[in-house]
Amino acid sequence: MGTKESAAMGQLLGLLEARYAMRVLWALRDGHAQTFRLLQDSVGGITPNTLNTRVKELRDAGLISHAGEGYFLTPPGADLAKRMGELPAFASKWAAGHSKALK
Repeated sequence: MGTKESAAMGQLLGLLEARYAMRVLWALRDGHAQTFRLLQDSVGGITPNTLNTRVKELRDAGLISHAGEGYFLTPPGADLAKRMGELPAFASKWAAGHSKALK
């Protein structure tokens, strides 16, 4: 991985490591716009202040946007969510292999 790719990966991971950032993206993955309140309910356990912060960061990063009907993924955000779609299968395999360690 070159220097540019490493820097880009570091920036993306820094953004996604923020608390609830990936959950916000995951909640919007179905392509339907969500109001702030619905998004808060979809993410679960997130305070309005934290959601405001994550929404601002993800909007600034060009991954989500807002229109009259609510928040939605931009094309780059949808691409990232599509790639995140492989995580459930991995999580199931991983959890099955580590079930003893997780208890």
